[in-house]
Amino acid sequence: DGLRRLHLAVAATKYPRRLDDKFVELLQTVLCSSNCPEQIQVLCAAILREMSPCNDLTLSCDEIQDTKLLSLVSSILLAQGNKKAEVPAVGQRIVKVLERRLPEGQSARYLLPVLSNVISLSPGSLTEEQTNVVSKKMADWLRYASIQQGVAQPSGGFFSNPRTRQPGPVTEVDGAIATDFFTVLSVGQYYTQDQWLNVQAFSMLRKWLLCYGGKGLKTPRSGDKSGMDRSVMSMVSTTSTSSRLLPPKERLREKAFEYCQRLIEQSNRRPLKKDDGDLQKACLIEAVTIMDIICKQDSSYVYRAVSFLKILHSRICGDATYARALLPIAQFFLNHSKMAAVDSDAIYKHLFTDIPAQLFHNPSLAFEFVQFCKDNSQVFTEASSIFRQSFPNLFKFLAWNSPPLISEFVDLLPFLLDAGTAIEIFHLLLDMPCLTAALDIQLRSTALPTSERAASDLAVKPATCLEAFRHPLYKSMFQYLLRNKSVPEDAPERLIPLRQLLGSLASSPRVVQCAETVPVLLELFFRVVAEFADGPLINQLVVLLLQRSDQLYEIPAFKDDVYRVLSAQLVMLCKLHPALIVELSKEILEFSGTVSNIQNKEAIFSHVVWAIGEYMSVSYDKRCTVEQINRFFETLEAMLFEITQLRPLASTPSYAPRAISVLMATLTKLAARSQDLIPRVSMFLSKMRTFVQSPAVTSVYCEEDLEEILIRATELMNLLKMPSVAQFVFTPPVDMASTRFQREVNDSLPFALRMVTRLLEPAPGFMP
Repeated sequence: DGLRRLHLAVAATKYPRRLDDKFVELLQTVLCSSNCPEQIQVLCAAILREMSPCNDLTLSCDEIQDTKLLSLVSSILLAQGNKKAEVPAVGQRIVKVLERRLPEGQSARYLLPVLSNVISLSPGSLTEEQTNVVSKKMADWLRYASIQQGVAQPSGGFFSNPRTRQPGPVTEVDGAIATDFFTVLSVGQYYTQDQWLNVQAFSMLRKWLLCYGGKGLKTPRSGDKSGMDRSVMSMVSTTSTSSRLLPPKERLREKAFEYCQRLIEQSNRRPLKKDDGDLQKACLIEAVTIMDIICKQDSSYVYRAVSFLKILHSRICGDATYARALLPIAQFFLNHSKMAAVDSDAIYKHLFTDIPAQLFHNPSLAFEFVQFCKDNSQVFTEASSIFRQSFPNLFKFLAWNSPPLISEFVDLLPFLLDAGTAIEIFHLLLDMPCLTAALDIQLRSTALPTSERAASDLAVKPATCLEAFRHPLYKSMFQYLLRNKSVPEDAPERLIPLRQLLGSLASSPRVVQCAETVPVLLELFFRVVAEFADGPLINQLVVLLLQRSDQLYEIPAFKDDVYRVLSAQLVMLCKLHPALIVELSKEILEFSGTVSNIQNKEAIFSHVVWAIGEYMSVSYDKRCTVEQINRFFETLEAMLFEITQLRPLASTPSYAPRAISVLMATLTKLAARSQDLIPRVSMFLSKMRTFVQSPAVTSVYCEEDLEEILIRATELMNLLKMPSVAQFVFTPPVDMASTRFQREVNDSLPFALRMVTRLLEPAPGFMP
């Protein structure tokens, strides 16, 4: 009891604890005492592990013969962090004990977990000779375990019967008597020591093969038929006599491959217990993964595995409970289908089409599926078009599991994007919260009794989202939003009624979480698109950006974040393709001439107006004419007049000071390029003093904002008094656009304005 309390005290804290040196010495002495109860030894070892790394340890595993004690001491030494080369020392000792015949009552089953830790911490700690020893042992443990059940250990109680029954054979998961060799899926009431070793050997087999299975191996060269010939021979006749003549690593691969084949066959049996069914699926995944590793290390196994796994896939692809097992099967065919000359598109198509649509709500599968896509994204983009075509399905995982999967999708999104998918992905990103809400409705609709799933009457308007899901008016909208593959020719505008309908779910925590991930992915989307977009694609994106700003899911914080991102990315697109201002003049004029955009979408409006002033110039596009400049000028002049005209005190609206400043600056820039407009701008700017001093205006704007507006108006007006200077500042020649003064307009313009103001209105004592 005292040791239990001490273990709790040292384990249940994040702060380091220190024990007296004498007490640490006593713990080591008790641990290694031959007459100490096992329970006390386990507690002493647990306390010493929690205290690690410990400088006062004197433990050594060199002379320990008892396998249980060796396991406990080794676990303490491995916890020290290899400061004194403890890991190689433990590994050497474990292999040395496994090498010899163990005394009666000793078992290697206590040592395999330690060996597994050793190869995880330091794979290079074992020599080639030692790995061969362990490989030989593992091959025997996997293939030659007893098929008779173990004997129950007598309890020693008053009613214990010395005449125990003879053990029977192990059975399969369906209750049938096992007729083949023992595996982890064999069932018995009690197990023998070699059966426990069989289970442990399989549990560390993948790690062992990855560390030591492929060293010094030769695989058949491309076009060499020896691999296929050898594979065919091994299918026709493989005897244990010929197997024992193989080198240890090759023999382990052969026995491991047979073991995996047996597991896959056993997974076809109907289990009597649910737990056995779960174990079947876990073993199936592990078996296929190990077969993939073996085929990578020795390609002669590929031809045996391909036909076997094709049959397995056709058997389990229709069962959703086996969905996780489809991932390693797909991974196998990704790695080996080219060599085996088999067409595996049907496997990928089923994986990307059916699984996300049916099981997007399974969090563990979602993570594994997206991780699988991320790990193989380069291969998929080069080898199969199915991957990119299935992006609407993949985004269902993100829509339902947003916070855990956002980092994976940040890595995955660049591989889904190209010129053909960019527009559709842009729409889908903006509709992500709407997609989450639709998935919620789909799940709830699926859970309804069959009697309640009848189609709704077209004449009756649906009262709830659930009714709308089956209503003919909304059915096609739901189908488009929940589509399984890319449909680029469809019109996303059709979703406007659906966004309004699903607005009732805007406060759902899952929908809100999804909405928070959209700005991150939008920024990444534009960074990636900027690497390959040409002029027409950029124009298309800008038009959609302006259109979709009116068509967002109704979450205020979401809309603000999206406006912030879209406005910043609009500037980036204009820098990439300045000619879009001329090419899209109709759409831009329409957007910038709408007063409501200043109030509802001020960030986007201000950046559009800034882009007009910056890029509506012959310096960027020779097609820019005076008529076009005048048309933009008149539109923006009307906008500035609308938002700065004086009204009765009660009806004066408040507009963002930034929008007023940007409008003034853009009008000044346009006037500098068409100098007939300078008097109109100058007169307008001169009236700004009256505007900012009006009681109706001062009641709705703060003093600092009004002062900034007046300063900017004064600076711009002063600059226009020197038209040639204004033209140089606002419209530099192309060869001057990269100079230090003109490199960043946002930095240089305020400096130029202040300089001109000081020249025209010098302060006392100022010397130019």
